[in-house]
Amino acid sequence: MLKALIFDVDGTLADTERDGHRVAFNSAFHELGLDWVWDAPLYGKLLEVTGGKERIRFYVDSFCPDFSKPKDFDDLVLALHKAKTRHYVELLGRGGIPLRNGVKRLLNEARESGIRLAIATTTTPENVTALLRNTLGGDAAEWFEVIAAGDIVPAKKPAPDIYFWALDKLKLDAARCLAVEDSENGVKSSVGAGLKTVVTVNDYTLDHPFPGVVAVLSDLGEPGRPFRMLSGEAPGQDCVDLDLLRYWHAKF
Repeated sequence: MLKALIFDVDGTLADTERDGHRVAFNSAFHELGLDWVWDAPLYGKLLEVTGGKERIRFYVDSFCPDFSKPKDFDDLVLALHKAKTRHYVELLGRGGIPLRNGVKRLLNEARESGIRLAIATTTTPENVTALLRNTLGGDAAEWFEVIAAGDIVPAKKPAPDIYFWALDKLKLDAARCLAVEDSENGVKSSVGAGLKTVVTVNDYTLDHPFPGVVAVLSDLGEPGRPFRMLSGEAPGQDCVDLDLLRYWHAKF
């Protein structure tokens, strides 16, 4: 029996990457006197690396051959990431990042039906709570029994560690849960932890491979605004509800 849903955040609950985190990174670079600019295509390449601090280091190593790392480079990375988080939270506060189609509806349905909710993400806890507060209300973080976020485990996605941590806190076997992800690295993490997984793609992950998942969709859908099925089956359904999740969970 399906007992819990575990959601990724960035790209899954909201399209936070291109018009959220990327913009905040650029603001942080400018604030600290760097001339780095991450445009949308470049950021798509950088998303191959999970974790903001890790992404900065990857960018410097892969795209800045003339950049001379200062002795306090690790401190610079931490300062950039802290500034980026502040800019991101400010952007959320201005209402610039709405939830994806169908997310609020499904979360409310799960709560009303007693399905437990959790989050497993590489983004910081501050980013998670800011997104939830600004899209669902001040108490929205309390909707989620477990929020596994940021550096709570040393190995980030695609390692399965963040999901193992969430499952341990939920005190549930993977067989009783279902994950909702949006990216190849996220799927490697959730499937690696033994979780049946549903994928809702975005512009950056549309062409990612998703082996081992139960379904791949454009989004969760709404009545009158149906999802587009990319892989899998959804008999008679045009939006993802608990009945469809239970069907996938039981069949696959």
